[in-house]
Amino acid sequence: MKDNRLLEMRVFRAVAEAGGFTAAALTLGVSQPFVSQTLNALERRLGVQLLHRSTRTQRLTAEGEAYLAACRRVMEEIDLAESTVASPEPAGELRVTVPRAFGSDQIVPRLPGFMAAYPAISVQLQLSDTVTNLLEENFDVAIRMGRLQDSSLMSRRLCALQRIVVASPAYVARHGPPVTPQGLERHNCLMWLPPAEHLNRWPFMIQGQRQELAVKGSFRSSDGTALFQMCVAGMGVMRLAEHLAVPALRGGQLQPLLADYQAADDTAIHAVFLAERRLVPRIRAFVDHFTSAFATPPWAA
Repeated sequence: MKDNRLLEMRVFRAVAEAGGFTAAALTLGVSQPFVSQTLNALERRLGVQLLHRSTRTQRLTAEGEAYLAACRRVMEEIDLAESTVASPEPAGELRVTVPRAFGSDQIVPRLPGFMAAYPAISVQLQLSDTVTNLLEENFDVAIRMGRLQDSSLMSRRLCALQRIVVASPAYVARHGPPVTPQGLERHNCLMWLPPAEHLNRWPFMIQGQRQELAVKGSFRSSDGTALFQMCVAGMGVMRLAEHLAVPALRGGQLQPLLADYQAADDTAIHAVFLAERRLVPRIRAFVDHFTSAFATPPWAA
């Protein structure tokens, strides 16, 4: 008996993710009428409307959103089932999301080596400081900085994460350095927007006790690269991750502040992935490659 359910799922997912029938047809290598006929047949069989259609756009209905999530789960289970019996050679499309500054500075320069080692893997890279839902947004791996929030994900530690209070020499020449952490009240501090606003509370060791101080300033951003660039430009004081801070300190672009009060971070940089996908060869290859690359952090060498 002919069963077209997997084909229908694949076509529907392509329409939803590509944003339209024509784009889905190009992605799948089929005709636009085939895509339209398949989706119409799927909706008739299910007895629900999955897409709101207009002359210009298609938008998922509530039923369509739920069905898309189910389609992704089914496709992932198929991938996992095949990976247990297929060739162990890593292959296929790998979707990765990384914080913008760390990705540009540390991941992108190392991707050519990874892709040369695994030529059968194609990579889609998203650089974003937004915490992405791997399942809902169909990513294989995410790089996360700081404390992990989602206990349902598996993780591999890449390296420790330490932040340093810094400013440019030009800023210090204009405003002078803060002598104590409390002196930051008189300085312009570069700050994060939600959902990273917790980073606006800076920890210090004061009289042998760890204390957190809420800082203030006239510039906020959700983009770590923008905050770093503003700091180098002399616009304020920043508590900056070591992967950017150490090279800038060595190059004289920035200088350390309040070093005698620095508190050690108890956080790290991790690669995270869905537990049920841990055996997929391309995911394992990426995680192993970058775990090895950061075993000794490049900026600490």
